[in-house]
Amino acid sequence: MRDRMERRLSYLISGETFAIIMFPIIYAVSFFAYQDLKLHFLFSFWLSFFLLEFILLQGSLYWRVKLKQLKKETSVILSPRVVRTLQILEKVNGGLLLLTLLFFVIDFLIWYPNIPFKELSITGCIFIFAFLEYVNYFYIQLSYDNISDLKFLIRTRRLKEAYIKKDIRRGSSG
Repeated sequence: MRDRMERRLSYLISGETFAIIMFPIIYAVSFFAYQDLKLHFLFSFWLSFFLLEFILLQGSLYWRVKLKQLKKETSVILSPRVVRTLQILEKVNGGLLLLTLLFFVIDFLIWYPNIPFKELSITGCIFIFAFLEYVNYFYIQLSYDNISDLKFLIRTRRLKEAYIKKDIRRGSSG
């Protein structure tokens, strides 16, 4: 069981880390391949992109802390300091989401119709992706990529509570 959990945590770490590395590469390639796109003019694009990368980084670091804790002890219960950091990050992420939404509206008002709708759409999609990652980590698990998770979903017909939310609740009550 412990070995399986270590493999699962390593898989989650590598997935988030891969995404953190690949998204800037994808942007750079698309910047040169689609030079007619004017994404770099939109502050909301950069804020959405930063937010997505920031949340993915938090996920990667969270899984690393969990793996380190599992290897060090028999439990994966987090220290009060880590729990407090997660509580702060939850608020920071929420604030950044609101700020990004505000800048999306501002960019729309300033640039439209000079910036075509596709740039605003791409920015909106990145923002939605960041929002879904935030929900997935801090509220409700949205990703079900293994048999155990899928069996739970089919059996209970409900989504799981996010792991970070569980750790925050556990750390706040103890």
